[in-house]
Amino acid sequence: MRKSVVAIVGRPNVGKSTIFNRLVGERISIVENTPGVTRDRIYAEAEWLNTMFNIIDTGGIDISDEPLIVQVREQAQIAIEESDVIVFLVNGREGITAADEEVAKILYKSNKPVVLGVNKVDNYEMQDLLYEFYALGFGQPFPISGTHGLGLGDLLDEAVKHFPTEEQPPEDDDRIRFSLIGRPNVGKSSLVNTLLGEERVIVSNIAGTTKDAIDTDFEKDDREFTIIDTAGMRKRGKVYESTEKYSVLRALKAIERSDVVLVVLDAEEGIIEQDKKIAGYAHEAGKAIVIVVNKWDAVEKSQDTMREFEQEVRQKFQYLSYAPIIFLSAKTKKRIHTLLPIVIEVGENHAKRVKTNLLNEVIEDALAINPTPSIKGQKLKILYTTQVATKPPTFVVFVNDPELMHFTFERFLENRIREAFGFVGTPIKIYARQRK
Repeated sequence: MRKSVVAIVGRPNVGKSTIFNRLVGERISIVENTPGVTRDRIYAEAEWLNTMFNIIDTGGIDISDEPLIVQVREQAQIAIEESDVIVFLVNGREGITAADEEVAKILYKSNKPVVLGVNKVDNYEMQDLLYEFYALGFGQPFPISGTHGLGLGDLLDEAVKHFPTEEQPPEDDDRIRFSLIGRPNVGKSSLVNTLLGEERVIVSNIAGTTKDAIDTDFEKDDREFTIIDTAGMRKRGKVYESTEKYSVLRALKAIERSDVVLVVLDAEEGIIEQDKKIAGYAHEAGKAIVIVVNKWDAVEKSQDTMREFEQEVRQKFQYLSYAPIIFLSAKTKKRIHTLLPIVIEVGENHAKRVKTNLLNEVIEDALAINPTPSIKGQKLKILYTTQVATKPPTFVVFVNDPELMHFTFERFLENRIREAFGFVGTPIKIYARQRK
């Protein structure tokens, strides 16, 4: 089931970034007493009462027509559109301003649940400041203090009440669900259209668990697939067309529901920092990954062009060493036939389960080659290993002392497991546990 999304919005300098940092438990957003410091949407995961959700910090919505302010306002509007619940933040010490009223007008049009947070109410003696904020029309205002962390529990209680309750569609084990992510204009839409256009056997268009996404089911060579919509597949209005910032939240929604994620790169433009950030979301989510280098037809080639580009990908995506790389062109359909077989392979590896006896034989052979290390006179002893989960494959190694399991030895075990059982395209998780 997808995580609900909370967007924190308000005019500049009401404490949105401070509240964001409080809720996620880290100092992620820049906090500075200068309007306009937070220029882009910033995303993180938060938890309240065992409920995980995504939270967005936005730049302040301002009524100015200056170019930068206009871009910030557009970013905030995207965040509003993508959210399930909006926390509207105002400054209790300053009262209602004209800018607050302008923000309120935008929120009325969104038809989203709005929870009104009155920030900078640092003690209970300031409660009288709340009453005028009823005039904004969002019901009960919640007094909070980002600086001191007061009142956030009541605010979150109210926000969680408005989270959508959506049933996850039934999943059959054989269907592979995959999404395409990447920055704008790398060819995601063309690639999707090429896949579906060649197939001509679309089963159905099913509304996804997110409000606007459309999941497309199709069949190829007796295998069933679902392509999960992302922001790149359908631009929605001028906001998406006029902002270069990738709609990260839609990618996160698609990633959550995918078995396999295709990270699409532009062969013409090469690799930029944003590509690495986008791919990192799929890696952190533990999804199977294929790196797709699109627009390969537009690249001037020599004998070593593909090898050199692959080396660059490996150097810049070192954390994706397990992900296969495929070069193709959605426009000319060159090498497009190689894509789905790779999706099938990595999808099956993502769901692969290894028998415990075979796994321990591989570990024993590995230890014969590379004995366990000793730390401060203590030697690591591996008692046995078992696989406890799939998607991604997750292994627990029972040892005498988990503190003795150095990350380099953990990496050695991962490499031996990959050599023995494949697992191309999927991350592997290994945990050391003490056997009592």
